[in-house]
Amino acid sequence: MEGRGLHIILFSLSLSVLLALQSADASVPAIYVFGDSTVDVGNNNYLPANAAKANFPHNGIDFPGGVPTGRFCNGYIGIDYLAKMYGFKKSPPAFLSLTHTNKKSFGGVNFASGGSGILDTTGKEIPMTQQIRYFSTVVSNLTAHMGKASAYRLLSKSLFLISVGANDIFADFTQFGLQDNAHKDKYIAILISKYEVHLKKLYGLGARKFGIVGLGLLGCIPSVRARTPSGECIEDLNVYGRKFNQAAKTLLRRLISSLEGMKYSFGDSHKVASDIVDHPHLYGLKELKSACCGGGKFNGESPCIPNATYCMNRDQYFFWDLVHPTQATYKLITQAFYAGSSRFVGPITFKQLTA
Repeated sequence: MEGRGLHIILFSLSLSVLLALQSADASVPAIYVFGDSTVDVGNNNYLPANAAKANFPHNGIDFPGGVPTGRFCNGYIGIDYLAKMYGFKKSPPAFLSLTHTNKKSFGGVNFASGGSGILDTTGKEIPMTQQIRYFSTVVSNLTAHMGKASAYRLLSKSLFLISVGANDIFADFTQFGLQDNAHKDKYIAILISKYEVHLKKLYGLGARKFGIVGLGLLGCIPSVRARTPSGECIEDLNVYGRKFNQAAKTLLRRLISSLEGMKYSFGDSHKVASDIVDHPHLYGLKELKSACCGGGKFNGESPCIPNATYCMNRDQYFFWDLVHPTQATYKLITQAFYAGSSRFVGPITFKQLTA
């Protein structure tokens, strides 16, 4: 991917020119997105065949036009809803798509890659380190066009959304299985140390407002339930997710005391998902265990591929495939982060973050 460098830089110049102009009705000038498949809007479409992909049916069945876009979902994902809440017509485009089409940026860029993680060794896709390198090309071109002061003002008012960490946890679980708390704590310390490097790098490039998405109920996804005799959650993985979230919150509190002007909002997916599971009738969901699309036990033993079966009542399902939520679930979680209870998001909401 390094060979794309010159082409990316030249094209980034044209897209960067329009960042402020095309988001005049939005509450933030731009949104920059980093992370994994929970926020990937199609970057993986441009990767080699062995990378994680969702650019085929039945993905996108509820997306406008009913076409797969590279989103690991039946329709919209969280960043799509969040962008609309901020006043954008749609969410930022996939960075790699901008090197293949003549689309223009309308308020930011999405660098996320399904399968990626905090660590460079997680997955075969675009790790956070590379995602941030791509972002640096956008910053360089913004600066070249607008001048350093104007570029700084734009970036300092923009939202930086990050949703990452689950693949790192799953990689450790796959390799080592169930482990004691000492193992979890050691591995999480490694992840948090690298996460700090990423956040500081983004801060150094101009980021000031961070919307951080925490990990959800990792032990309750269909692919995990399918491993257990009676389909119960693997609580050990849920504990792993909670520990990571707590460590991430601690890191963020520490960073704002040392990085001038930094603000953050942490959306606790674990707490929102737990509340949905405890009170599904309040959220309009009925099926919490099985995936809508897939195969095998709980539709969690094989992925959502074109010949897989899929449900008709998708808005009543928590999970779309063996790992990812439905668009209905993404909408609920995003609403909780944008302007929900302090139980789910803090120390301020995503809406307050950009006020």
